Amino acid sequence: MGGLTGLLIIIIVVLILTGFNKLPELGSGLGRSIKNFKRSLNEPDEIDVTPEAERKKDEPRQ
Repeated sequence: MGGLTGLLIIIIVVLILTGFNKLPELGSGLGRSIKNFKRSLNEPDEIDVTPEAERKKDEPRQ
């Protein structure tokens, strides 16, 4: 019950500070940030920036 009360207090404070007119903008911004976070979890960690010529040179010959 304590966690729910704290969450409600935070929501009320955010509404007072931002105003009710900004609520849709906050929701869409939160949705975009969650979508970008999920997308970043699925992307590879590193990007290969080695030039194509060097990559071919370093590949083992078959």
